Amino acid sequence: QVQLVESGGGLVQAGGSLRLSCAASGSIFSISINAMGWYRQAPGKQRELVAAITSGGRTNYADSVKGRFTISRDNAKNTVDLQMNSLKPEDTAVYYCNVDATSIATLRKTNYWGRGTQVTVSS
Repeated sequence: QVQLVESGGGLVQAGGSLRLSCAASGSIFSISINAMGWYRQAPGKQRELVAAITSGGRTNYADSVKGRFTISRDNAKNTVDLQMNSLKPEDTAVYYCNVDATSIATLRKTNYWGRGTQVTVSS
C-alpha cells in the first residue's frame, strides 16, 4: 500500500502565505509515479484540481491560483509541495494530495489520496 501524508495547513490572514507538503511512503517500489498534484474541496463544493506536476516537471494550474501558487516535486524523495502566496478567503478549503501512478507489476493505473489538510484564510 502507498500512503500520502500531508502537512502545512493552517489559519492565515488574507494576503499571507502557506506551504503544503506531501510525502508518499509505503510500497513505493511497486509503482511508477506519473503525476502528483493538489486538489481542494470547499464546503458545499466539488473537489477541484488546484495544481499538478508530471514526472518531467510539466505543471498545470487552476486559473484561480495562477500566479499565486507554485507546485514542485522531488522525484527522489517522492514529495510534492504547494507554495501558496497572496492567499484569499476563497482559497479556504481542505487540500488533498493526489498521486497518479502505474503498478509496475500489472501496469494498471491507480490514484492515491491523502487525508487532507485544512487551509483557512481569514479576511
